Amino acid sequence: MKRFYLLLCALSMAVCTFAQGWPERYDGVMLQGFYWDSYDDTNWNKLTSEADELSKYFNLIWIPNSGNTADFYTSHRKTSDFHYNQRKTMGYDPCFWLDHNSCWGTETQLRNMINLFHSKGTGFIEDVVINHKNGLNSWVNFPQENVTGTKTGKQYKVEWDNTNYNQICNTDEANRNADSGVKGKIRGAADTGDDFDGFRDLDHTNATTQANVKTYLDFLLNELGYVGFRYDMVKGFKASFVGIYNHEVQPRFSVGEYWDTAKDKVIAWINGTKVNGVVQSAAFDFPLKYGINDAFNSGKWSRLNDACLSNDPNYSRYAVTFVDNHDTGRYTNDDGNAPVYGYVEAANAFILSMPGTPCVFFPHWQKHKKAIKQLILARHIAGINNQSQILFSQAKDEGYVLNVQGSHGKLLLLLGKKVNYPTTDYNFAFKGEGFELYLSKGLDFSELMNINDAAYSFTLPGGLKANKDERCAFFEAPSSWGVPSKISCWNWDKTANYTKGTWPGGDCKLVRLLPNGRRVFKWTMGNNDRKAVSGDNEGIIFSYNNGTKTVQTKDMPFVNGGYYTIEGLQSVVPDVVTSVRNLIADGAETDVRLHGWYTLQGQKLSQKPVQNGVYIHDGKKVLVK
Repeated sequence: MKRFYLLLCALSMAVCTFAQGWPERYDGVMLQGFYWDSYDDTNWNKLTSEADELSKYFNLIWIPNSGNTADFYTSHRKTSDFHYNQRKTMGYDPCFWLDHNSCWGTETQLRNMINLFHSKGTGFIEDVVINHKNGLNSWVNFPQENVTGTKTGKQYKVEWDNTNYNQICNTDEANRNADSGVKGKIRGAADTGDDFDGFRDLDHTNATTQANVKTYLDFLLNELGYVGFRYDMVKGFKASFVGIYNHEVQPRFSVGEYWDTAKDKVIAWINGTKVNGVVQSAAFDFPLKYGINDAFNSGKWSRLNDACLSNDPNYSRYAVTFVDNHDTGRYTNDDGNAPVYGYVEAANAFILSMPGTPCVFFPHWQKHKKAIKQLILARHIAGINNQSQILFSQAKDEGYVLNVQGSHGKLLLLLGKKVNYPTTDYNFAFKGEGFELYLSKGLDFSELMNINDAAYSFTLPGGLKANKDERCAFFEAPSSWGVPSKISCWNWDKTANYTKGTWPGGDCKLVRLLPNGRRVFKWTMGNNDRKAVSGDNEGIIFSYNNGTKTVQTKDMPFVNGGYYTIEGLQSVVPDVVTSVRNLIADGAETDVRLHGWYTLQGQKLSQKPVQNGVYIHDGKKVLVK
């Protein structure tokens, strides 16, 4: 298998050398190698330790901005913030462009990681943040940098006018806010895109700014060894500047974060990067993301046929598709910011079967590794690339049908609960949670059966106690919720409400502060909390009021003593009398009713699960084998 992937990667690199924006007929798969606050899981040493496995399946890995940030960032963060105290940031507060010692690891560790993966045929995409910039010790004091490349021997200089501030947009908040110390003194041109409060908006019409950006990108490519860029917040400046920069430095890959539901607007941005009539950058397929949310979370399967980049033959080459990313996967429940929590495997099956370049989210890789490995292999076996032809795609029955022509054969994907569609010309390959995949007869997919990854497991934090005979639940608040003053619980079943019957329900008590800074709360039903309020289902919700609106989890199945995260039920705190009894080895079809199946993450399944593992069925934990 390894020789096969190395050959693919070598061919891809050969194509990329002559590519503009994104290669034609590219068959690679990208991994987003981080999520929000993933400092422990995805630092440079950790990714390096996983190089053998990751390089077998991913041609590209997108990592956070690796530049050093400034201590001045502390004035923008709450002192109660855990990651502030650890001097950790996600890199969207960029300060240094030529110093790459960061909270993710040292520059030496970064170089070693890039070189190791390169030897295995996998390249890295840098998260480039050039819309805005942070000061070194004030709002506007940008560091002057002068570095001699140890690899190229080239002298790299980044110099700023910290007197007249010509490289900062005059529409920036620093020119309006007296706290900046430079109100009315900034001399740059007006912003060419959306304003961004928080850090200084760079004036990309300025020649010095352009020269500095080109130096920075040259350093990333030729000194550090990146193969391309993910441009952050490209709505903040004109698309033509991405075109100018890419045309100058020639990255093999470039993708812009143009966050918008409208396909036409994303296409307009892609076309706006053209130089001499040639597109210089791809874009994330955000229009598809919104359709994916509605289809896989709510069963609105027809949304997968909505206009997007990946189903447009003229633009699928420039489509980078995804199920979730570090922003959408934070479970903040803001509009357009909700993650996919239903049929996660099926959603990944969809992007890995579609034209475009699929980008797998790191938490999905962690929790659904076997399925994703099989899906990547199936994509390669059929020969699906970013410009493959969609033969048929349609919502049908209680699901969706996708049929794609690859260079080696056809791939047929059936999604959802129930789909009646002829499979006469195909061989069944494998199935997972919410999907079945078929390949053209004559294709050898025996390699798919050799993947035997263990199921994802959750480690319950220590020090938690659930007393006997109490109705209770635990909730680990996500870091995206900050430090809420109060967490509320709403718990009900078909006969009664157990949290006073008045939204948002009963108060939770802080019981544990985890090493990663997250807080664990416990809800316990009081003597007078039960109210005779009927419901048409049963479940539990955790919420808090952030001052403007209530932020809450989705409806999750209630298990007494359950330990919940924003993603759903993860485990059960021991030593509590619950309806969940000892594990039952389920081997006989007649022993188990085929309804009421849930994953430990709280996702309801349409049928008895096909994969081995522990599930919740009719109030019991069941071992399926």
